[in-house]
Amino acid sequence: MKGILLLVAGVAIGFVVAHQVSKTPEGKRFFEDVDAKAREFGSAVVDGYKAREAELRAAVAEAEDAIADLTRSR
Repeated sequence: MKGILLLVAGVAIGFVVAHQVSKTPEGKRFFEDVDAKAREFGSAVVDGYKAREAELRAAVAEAEDAIADLTRSR
């Protein structure tokens, strides 16, 4: 219980400090940079996911074609 209370207090204090820092020009630039990097990372993850999904769909389609060819040749 004490651990959860400390966690909540830490999050609240961190939020307040981040809010105060974001009011300064340097803080604003810092958070804009962090936001841009996070968006870039998220975009890279999405692109990688979509590429891998396309690879897997192509592999499944190829396997389905091979199975269809095997069943036709019997």
